[in-house]
Amino acid sequence: MSKPPTFVPPACARAERLVTERGEFAVLDARPAGAVRGTALLVPGYTGSKEDFIALLEPLAEAGFRVVAVDGRGQYETPGPVDEAAYARPELAADVLAQAAAVRGPGQVHLLGHSLGGQIARAAVLRDAEPFRSLTLLSSGPAEVSEEQQQRIELLTAAMAAMDMGQVWDAIQALATPEELAEPDEDGTRAETALRARWLRHSPAQLTATGRQLRTEPDLVAELAACGLPVQVVSGERDDTWPVELMDDMARRLKADRVVIPGAEHSPNTDNPADTARALAEFWQAHV
Repeated sequence: MSKPPTFVPPACARAERLVTERGEFAVLDARPAGAVRGTALLVPGYTGSKEDFIALLEPLAEAGFRVVAVDGRGQYETPGPVDEAAYARPELAADVLAQAAAVRGPGQVHLLGHSLGGQIARAAVLRDAEPFRSLTLLSSGPAEVSEEQQQRIELLTAAMAAMDMGQVWDAIQALATPEELAEPDEDGTRAETALRARWLRHSPAQLTATGRQLRTEPDLVAELAACGLPVQVVSGERDDTWPVELMDDMARRLKADRVVIPGAEHSPNTDNPADTARALAEFWQAHV
């Protein structure tokens, strides 16, 4: 689970509802003070939300980009149906295409997906690449997650079937390692209040359906390469969801721009946002 440094957006960003042909989505919309060099749509990962990108918003806006970070259906502040079928991969891909249509204006959109969001973004591109200027896969691998992560998702799915979301959160915290717990605030307390509030608003149906997808996702790298879209593969130096070597190989198969963020693990967007934002801005500037 990504742990944003804050849930308060910077001054350049506004919390809004993005109206699309597939409904409304909660977003953080960050805009540059001057001319807009391009627009980017950021799609969060499993158990995540738009706030996972909050530390990227200001530096990317300062680089001249309008950046829209979104809660997908059933994530945090975007409500979703209780029917798992509503979270099938084609449905989520269609949502991304609708979001891109709503934000793109006169130009194409730079699309970024973190983890699960990368595979949803890939599905959107494979369905229709025309709205997009580029695709960034941030800590997102070519197929199913590692065996360890598959086991963790299976345990989480079973827990959600037996308990309410508050009870599941308490169980997660009880089993977490010290490294997985929220960092202490300045007063020494655990900064988990906002994370717990976010968790309680996630749809169990969404987590169950997308968790199943993460355990069974096929390798679609060849199909993505055939699209001809500029692709960037970004990861940390270490990743227990997809091995870094696997993402290295995926980047070679895609002939993609490959960036490894120093000091980062599965969430470079929160582990080292300064270097991550710099890498994104440089890639987008090369494909304006």
